[in-house]
Order: sequence, then C-alpha cells, then structure tokens
Amino acid sequence: MNDSLRSKDAGRSANAAAPLSGPSRAPQSGQPAKQLVILLHGLGADGNDLIGLAPGWAGVLPEAVFVAPDAPFPCDMGPFGRQWFSLQDFSEARIAAGARAAAVPLNAFIDGELQRLGLHDDRLVLVGFSQGCMMALHVALRRPNACAGVVGYSGMLVDGGSLATELTARPPVLLVHGDADPVVPPACLPAAEAALKALDVPVSAHLRPGLAHGIDPQGMALGGDFLRQVLAC
Repeated sequence: MNDSLRSKDAGRSANAAAPLSGPSRAPQSGQPAKQLVILLHGLGADGNDLIGLAPGWAGVLPEAVFVAPDAPFPCDMGPFGRQWFSLQDFSEARIAAGARAAAVPLNAFIDGELQRLGLHDDRLVLVGFSQGCMMALHVALRRPNACAGVVGYSGMLVDGGSLATELTARPPVLLVHGDADPVVPPACLPAAEAALKALDVPVSAHLRPGLAHGIDPQGMALGGDFLRQVLAC
C-alpha cells in the first residue's frame, strides 16, 4: 500500500469526474447488509488496493458490505492508479481545494450506496489510507448526519482552518500512523488529534513503532475493534 506524494497537476475538476465505482464484498453472513464500510485508497492505487482489508474484518462484521471506490481521477504521477486530487502543489490552499472538489463525487457515492442498501449514516464507517484518510476526515466531519465512525491510516487532517465553521458532525475517529513513515510525516498524527479534540470530536490516536507508510497487523486489529464498537447493534 504505497502512496507517493510525487505528482503533477491533473488540471481537472470534480465536475468532470464520472460516478465512482469499485470492487465490493458482500456480507459474510449471506444476509442483507446491516452496515456499510467504505474503503478509500491512497494516491496511485485504486479500490483493489483497499478491498483487501475486507476479509480481515468480515469476521468482526459479518453483516457488513465493504466497498472500495476508485478515486475519480487518473493518477498524475505515472501511467496507472487513481487519485482523489493532485499533490504536486502541497500548499495548504491547494490541498484544501482538491479535497473540496473530490468531496462532491465522494459524497454522491456515499449517498447512493446508503440508499441502495436502505441504510442511514449511523450504519456507515469510512476507512481511509493516506490520501484516502484525508478524504475520509474531510467528508465525514462535514456531512449533514454523523456516520458511525472514521478510521484513518497514515494520513493527515486537511483544510483544518475552515473546520471550526464548517463542522456539522462529530463521529468517533481512530487514527493510526507509523513513526517511521517517510511519505506522510508522523507529526501529522498528533496535529490531527489535537485539532479534532479542540472541536470536541472523539478521537483515539496510535503511533506504531517502526512502521513506515502502511498498515500493520496491530493497525488492522485496532481497526477491527473500533468497527465492532461503533457499529454494535
């Protein structure tokens, strides 16, 4: 699960993005879904990268659908993969603008999946890795209704300056980050934790020793425990 920050400007808008789609995993129980877990991949990957998390959590949530949409734009760092927005310009303003644009098709996808399954936001968890973590946090905290929770791996809180005036939901958040991450600085973890706590968003943060840019077994276990707690019937 690699997520390089090298890229060139895609020069696209969310209005040009096709509706999102990607791989999914039906409930292990074989019964109609009672929960929805949406997995958001990092830069240069696609939905196939994170749908691999589903088997590890299916036993925890046997009645959950797992869906991993491909990001709306081709990755501008190479010949394959997708991106939620370009990271060539890593300025705060450009990242915030990119997240805002990508939130449009992502929110449409979330709403469509909830409607398709006959579920509400309180049965939804967003899980994001790296750039997908950025999107999960950005969207979940601004949706009209709070989702059940957010799991963010190896990411950061973007557009935090506007959050105080735009915050509409306070779902519980789990953040996990490696202290040897060479892609997204480990300092992003305590920064996000402090910003969320200042706005009374429930957050639990875990810095994993020796972990680079990825998800380790302990991170998976933490995520599974969190999913069980927030989606308990």
